[in-house]
Amino acid sequence: MSDLDKNQSNQTVFKEEGGAPMEGFNSGKGKTASGLDENLAGLLCYLFAFVTGIIFLLIEKENRFIRFHALQSIFTFAAIFVVSIVLNVIPLLGLIVSILLAPLSLILWIVLMVKAYQGKWFKLPLVGDLAEKQLK
Repeated sequence: MSDLDKNQSNQTVFKEEGGAPMEGFNSGKGKTASGLDENLAGLLCYLFAFVTGIIFLLIEKENRFIRFHALQSIFTFAAIFVVSIVLNVIPLLGLIVSILLAPLSLILWIVLMVKAYQGKWFKLPLVGDLAEKQLK
């Protein structure tokens, strides 16, 4: 399991299980290809779900922090979108589950934006691993 840690220069560094920093995973407050701070661009990756994720994935070619959050946004909200469409096809049970899914999706959306703005590599269980694999 990966965890976040602080190094001597007070930057957040993504570390592997053994504690060694992963190359290219510094998340300081540097600028990006879009000219925004990393944490703001990370937040914006989630703002309009997978749409802004796709935009930032196309704009940002170098910054791994932003690319990670863009990919996680795409995978997360595309999955929620597909599940909600499937649930709308199911008559009664689909309606009940959809009613429960909406506030949970809203809470997840807010948490992801806050964590990205804090400069954290907040990784969701399945889609976070998938996004991380796409970065390698």
